[in-house]
Amino acid sequence: MAKRQQLIKCPPEQVWKVLADGTSYAQWVVGTQHILHVDAAWPAVGARLRFRVGVGPVNFQDSCVVRICEPERRLELEAKAEPFGTARIAIELIPWAEHTLAILDEHPLLGPGARLQGPPSELLLHLRNRRMLSNLARTALQWDPAAASGDVRTAGRH
Repeated sequence: MAKRQQLIKCPPEQVWKVLADGTSYAQWVVGTQHILHVDAAWPAVGARLRFRVGVGPVNFQDSCVVRICEPERRLELEAKAEPFGTARIAIELIPWAEHTLAILDEHPLLGPGARLQGPPSELLLHLRNRRMLSNLARTALQWDPAAASGDVRTAGRH
């Protein structure tokens, strides 16, 4: 299980706005190249996000579904990452004075990723999640709600 945390120097409400905008995921989720579709109900339980993930020319389409949503506090997703299987990704936002302590907890659920879980895969997840939390912090600090209305972001391969 890869669990990481990062202090983000803005309030939880501002970090939540990034999480609640499915079109922003290409800006901060490592490996996401392009957001293909976000259900209108995002981030309500059962809402889906489809995206293209990969490195360079090697890419494929994947999706995730919201399993738990507690606005401004907690978001849990089940991500399908073929051919590796599925993973649970939990993000908890804890008020820390005027800032946010973001805790990211990710682990494989089903498929080859779950069967091969061990120190090498844990290290890779820790490295990926450290970068992902850093990207989330940067995105939250730069968040412009006016720019987020309606457009699907495709910027940046993280």
